[in-house]
Amino acid sequence: MREAGAAGVVRVGVLYDYAQGDGGKYFEDGLRLGLAEVGVDARLGAEIVLAARQADGLPGGSAESVIEGFSALADQGVVAIVGPSISDNGLIVRRLADDARIPCINTGGAITRGEYMFHYQVGSLEEEPALLAGYLSSEGHRLIAVLHDDSPVGKNYAIWLDRAVAATGEPCVAYRAPVCPLAGDLRPAVEQALAAEPDALLYLGLGVAARAVALGVTACGWSGPVAANSALMFGYSRRDWRAGFEDWVYVDTVSDANPVRAGLSERSAAHAASPIGVAAFDIGRLLGQGLVLADDATPTGLHEGLERVKRLPSASGKAGTIMGFGQWDHAALKGEALVLRAWRGGRSVEIG
Repeated sequence: MREAGAAGVVRVGVLYDYAQGDGGKYFEDGLRLGLAEVGVDARLGAEIVLAARQADGLPGGSAESVIEGFSALADQGVVAIVGPSISDNGLIVRRLADDARIPCINTGGAITRGEYMFHYQVGSLEEEPALLAGYLSSEGHRLIAVLHDDSPVGKNYAIWLDRAVAATGEPCVAYRAPVCPLAGDLRPAVEQALAAEPDALLYLGLGVAARAVALGVTACGWSGPVAANSALMFGYSRRDWRAGFEDWVYVDTVSDANPVRAGLSERSAAHAASPIGVAAFDIGRLLGQGLVLADDATPTGLHEGLERVKRLPSASGKAGTIMGFGQWDHAALKGEALVLRAWRGGRSVEIG
C-alpha cells in the first residue's frame, strides 16, 4: 500500500436510504468494529473517517434523493461507499458507482451487482425462495398461497419462487397476488389468499407490508403455518411486531453456532444480536482487508483491493461461511449464508 490520502485520512462514505432511528450510530459503530478487527488504521498509517449521508429512498421516497446522497458523498472524496440497503435503491446506485468509478458495498439483492457495485447478501432474492419452497415441501405443505410486494424486490422474489417450484414440482402455488409494499391494511388480500384453502401462507417482500399481513392473518383467525423471506428481520428492530409474527418461519443470516459471531458477541453483544449489526461488522472487515490489499488508497485501488480479499471467515451465516470477492465475483458470502429461524415468544429461534 502506497501512502494514504491527504493528511493521513481515508474517507469512507455511508449512504442510508431510509431513516435511521439513532442517526446511524449502531451501523457505523459496527463498521468501526470490523475495521478495528483488521487493524487497518495502523497497517495503513492513516485514519479511516466515516462520512454519512441520509437519503429518503424508494419505495417510500424518491430516486432523486438517493442520487443526491451519492453525489454528496462522492464530492467529499470518499474511496468507497457502504450502502444503500434496499434493492430498489441499489439499482440506482449501481449505475452511479460504475459512472463515478467508486466501489460500493450494498446489502440489497444480486440484481444490484455491477463493475463497481459489490454485494453483501443480507438475504437473497434468488436463493431465499428456493430455501423456503424446500422447507414448506419438507413440512408436507403441498398447496401454498403467496402474497408479494408490488415492487422490484417482491416481483423478483416471486419470479425466483416460480423457478424453485419448476425445478422440483413442489409446492404448488394455489394463489398469488401483489400487495402494496407500504400497505397498512391487508386483511382483504389475506382473506382472498386464504379462500384458496392453502396448506400454508407465504409472504415475500421488503418487510413493511409483513406487518399488515400479520394483522390480516390475526383478523382472519388463520391458525395455519406462515412463512416469509428475510423481511421478518424487521422483528429485531420492531419489538411490537414480534407477537404478530409468532411461529412464522423466515430466512435470516445469523446462526447461533457461528464462531466468528460468537467472537463478535464478546466485543459487542448488541452487534452480534442482529443481522444488521453482524453485517456492519463483516463489511467493515471487508473494507479493511481491501484497503490493506490495495496498491493505493484511491477508489480504483480499493476496487482492486476488494477483489483480492479471499476466504475471510464470516460472522453471518452458518459455521464455515466465508467472504471474499474476485474478478466478475462481487458477491461477498460463500457457503450456507442463509439460516431458517422463527419468532417464538418474542425471540428469534434457529430451526433446522
